[in-house]
Amino acid sequence: MTLITPPFLKKGDRIALVATARKISLNELEDGIQLIKSWGLVPVIGKTIDASDNQYAGTDAERARDFQEMLDNPKIKAIWCARGGYGSVRIIDQLDFYKFVKYPKWIVGYSDVTVFHSHLHKIGFKTIHGTMPVSVKENTAFAKASLKQALFGEKPTITYETSHPLNRPGVAKGPLVGGNLSMLYSMCGSNSAINTEGKVLFIEDLDEYLYHVDRMVMNLKRNKMLDNLAGLIVGGMTKMHDNRIPFGKTAQEIVLDAVGECTYPVAFDFPAGHVDDNRALMMGADVTVEVTNKKTTLTYV
Repeated sequence: MTLITPPFLKKGDRIALVATARKISLNELEDGIQLIKSWGLVPVIGKTIDASDNQYAGTDAERARDFQEMLDNPKIKAIWCARGGYGSVRIIDQLDFYKFVKYPKWIVGYSDVTVFHSHLHKIGFKTIHGTMPVSVKENTAFAKASLKQALFGEKPTITYETSHPLNRPGVAKGPLVGGNLSMLYSMCGSNSAINTEGKVLFIEDLDEYLYHVDRMVMNLKRNKMLDNLAGLIVGGMTKMHDNRIPFGKTAQEIVLDAVGECTYPVAFDFPAGHVDDNRALMMGADVTVEVTNKKTTLTYV
């Protein structure tokens, strides 16, 4: 199935900033606002910015309503989720994508935003896995430039030098899917769970205990989500924790162990996820990934 590509942006277009999960202040968005202004885009601040309901950016109903208004507004050409955390899964089933299907736009973000990437992949649309306003200050120039390129229709090749000893060399071709491991795990069995067969799966995560990484990966394996991939890309597995009694494996070793019976290429330390060099990825796009002992290259077909 060929996914639909929303219209790419041009100078003067409006991009909405909304919070679908954890709360955030307008002040925390300043670097992101200045960045998109420098690209000639017009920021539109959603009602969930500066809103609060305990840890969330407003109640579930308020967050869903804000996102829905931006989805339905034909003048908004992209929605940039302000931050992650937790909460998007609580509103996904309240959203109506009828107008979005008729007039699609780019949904941008990572981490908790994986819910939208997966759900829209099932509906048949491409999205952008990329940095969010709350992270812009810490991001590399490459990360920020890659987001601009994705939004404006450029498809740059991503090449990075790596000699990770666990890399499994080879060439993978297929649609790019995935995102945050915890979110993919949480969606198993739901109508937002993705079919990974024949696809290049990307995973990343932050702040997890190693035994829980193993639990999540084993769940994906038992759901047959790792069996027939074209290839596997592992981004940042950042700030992992261990118990007093060591688990005995790194997060990367846990992942490789789960796919040990498979023969497809596997790349580690890909520059995406909860890392400063968080390169934008067009989810749903056809890609070729070449993994060698010295470098990994992702090219859009």
